[in-house]
Amino acid sequence: MRRLAYLLVLAASLPSGGLAASPGEMQALEQAWHRCLREAQTHQPPGQSRAGDTRNTLDECKEHEDAFVAALMSDRPASLWARAWAAVVEPLTTWIGAPRR
Repeated sequence: MRRLAYLLVLAASLPSGGLAASPGEMQALEQAWHRCLREAQTHQPPGQSRAGDTRNTLDECKEHEDAFVAALMSDRPASLWARAWAAVVEPLTTWIGAPRR
């Protein structure tokens, strides 16, 4: 959740002109991220839970993921920002506002 909010702020602060990645660059960023995920998955400790494997794999490839997501979001219209922000804030406010049992 914090990572998505960080990416939204980072991408919103980037000027929209000239920083958008070409389709070839986008594909290269995605492939690099997937390569990193496959590589990281192969050397997870045995006996670890599936959730632990996934968390560690994603942590190892965070830089690749951040670069890919930032490039994806760099040339999107403002309405997409509003929808993305709503996807983060609305569930959080619902959770915070939920009555405690």
